[in-house]
Amino acid sequence: MKRRVPARPVFFKLTQIQMPVGAITSIMHRVTGVVLAIAIPFCFYALHLSLASKESYEHLTKMANTGLFKIALIAFIWALSHHLLAGVRHLLMDIGIGSHLADARRSAWSANVGGVAMALLATGVVL
Repeated sequence: MKRRVPARPVFFKLTQIQMPVGAITSIMHRVTGVVLAIAIPFCFYALHLSLASKESYEHLTKMANTGLFKIALIAFIWALSHHLLAGVRHLLMDIGIGSHLADARRSAWSANVGGVAMALLATGVVL
C-alpha cells in the first residue's frame, strides 16, 4: 500500500515541541557563550574605571549600587557558571564519560540547577 503524501507543507507548532533536558542545556550553553562574549567590553570598561582614577572608581561604585547593574551582574554570574558547568559536561561527554542516556540527563539537570544555584548564591553577595 502506498503512503499518501500531504498536498501542502506541514509546519511544526514550536510551542508544542518538548525538548529533552540535554538539548535545552546545549542551547543554553551556546546562549551563555554569546552573553559572555557580549559582556567582555563592559567588563573591560569597569576594569578601566576602577583603575583610572579615584573619581572614576567612585563613579563605578555609584553605578554598581543601582538595581540594573546588580541584575546584570547576577545574570552575568549565572551565564558564567552555567557556561562553565555545561562546558565541563560537554568535555566529559566528548571523552565518553556520562554519554549514556540516564547519565546525560542527570548531568544536564546538574548543569542547569548548578548554574541557577551559583547565581542565587551570588545574589546574597551582590545584594
